[in-house]
Amino acid sequence: MNRKNLLLIIGITSIGVLSSCHSSSKKENDEKPVSAQIYYPTLQNDNEIFISGQVSAKQTAIVSTRMMGYIDRIYVKPGNKVNQGQLLVVINSNDLKAKKAQAIAMLTEAAAAVKNARRDYERFRVLYSQKSVSSKELENVELNKTSMEAKLQMARQQLNEVNSMFAYTNIRAPFSGVVTQKMVDEGSTANPGMPILSIEQAGELNIQASVPETYIQYFHVGSKVNVDIKSLNRQMSGTVTEQSPSSSMTGGQYNIKIAIGNKKGLKAGMYAGIHIRIGNTTDAEPQIMINRASIIQRDQLTGVYVVDSNNTALLRWIRIGKVTGDQVEVLSGLNERERVIEKASGKLYNGIRIIPNK
Repeated sequence: MNRKNLLLIIGITSIGVLSSCHSSSKKENDEKPVSAQIYYPTLQNDNEIFISGQVSAKQTAIVSTRMMGYIDRIYVKPGNKVNQGQLLVVINSNDLKAKKAQAIAMLTEAAAAVKNARRDYERFRVLYSQKSVSSKELENVELNKTSMEAKLQMARQQLNEVNSMFAYTNIRAPFSGVVTQKMVDEGSTANPGMPILSIEQAGELNIQASVPETYIQYFHVGSKVNVDIKSLNRQMSGTVTEQSPSSSMTGGQYNIKIAIGNKKGLKAGMYAGIHIRIGNTTDAEPQIMINRASIIQRDQLTGVYVVDSNNTALLRWIRIGKVTGDQVEVLSGLNERERVIEKASGKLYNGIRIIPNK
């Protein structure tokens, strides 16, 4: 084999390797994330039920606009405190100003037409009383006056509509609170319904959690619970203030809210452990319980998919114990702080990106 042929073979091989890498890279880029219903395992013993939840503000708002246009100014950033009615965002309104000028011109024209029609009607009414015009002519003039008055009213409403749209170019805070997120920057194009800012109400906090149907009988509005915030090493009491009456849209999980008041140092997004007593105190070891629908069987192995801190799926092999209704005890391989996937919109495998359904 001469040198020329050897170089040719090396070149073809290199092209093949690069093509393969490019194809593989393209395949990875084409992978779409999968939306999934997730939950936290339940911790249970003979005297207590444990579920995981998350601290949240009592009221949260996603600020958006109904107008399409460039964002001229954003006056706040994450961490800023705002008051109700405070100006947050200004959307460019040059096209709206032009529409307002048109509406004002149409209103002026309509007002002049009404004024002229009313004068004609008064003249014809006098002439009719003098029997100088027929009743048909008077009727036509009266109809013209009515038509002009209707057009004037239409022009007024068009101006009111344009004025009301200006409220969506100057976006104000719906309540007093703290800006938690800024999704876009100045100069971006705002589309109707596109999130711009996120605001959380300052003051009282809630804990949101999902309760499996097996244990919902122990939770009622007014129920007292113990709350454990491990990141702060704090314990506090709370009261169930809201309980969803249906789980048809949440995969067998009933959403609840627990009021904990305004606790210093507590921030929205922190994870919370919720404990509720259901019997006398015992020294029994707590049991980790998961939904039966989450379990995957492969040959002689049992596993569940969990969502890691990067929101990617990870298959976790576990050892299971007793089955109680739709709940299965996990003996090893899983802890109560991990997010378990119950069902997904597509195929699951290690590394695929997950969009958690709330």
